[in-house]
Amino acid sequence: MTREVRFRPEAEADVLETRDWYDGRQSGLGAAFRRALDETVERITNNPLQFQQVRGETRRAILRRFPYAVYFRVAGDDILVLAVHGRQHPRRWQSRQ
Repeated sequence: MTREVRFRPEAEADVLETRDWYDGRQSGLGAAFRRALDETVERITNNPLQFQQVRGETRRAILRRFPYAVYFRVAGDDILVLAVHGRQHPRRWQSRQ
């Protein structure tokens, strides 16, 4: 089954902001963050139900190497990414539906 992954605009803004922040710290680190994110999204696509539910139907997949997580919901055959946030600030994404 091929799942479509859709990022809410706020989640895409999270990704761009975080990538730029890492690039500002060290050249190439933003690209490494993006690769880690892409790997995590692939894991989500392959088996979304393996990830822990953290609030209602929202699940969390933790990135490798970076202290960030992808918060998402399964919507039929699709994956809706609500946020990509540092794990230490859960309230920032919880209002996103």
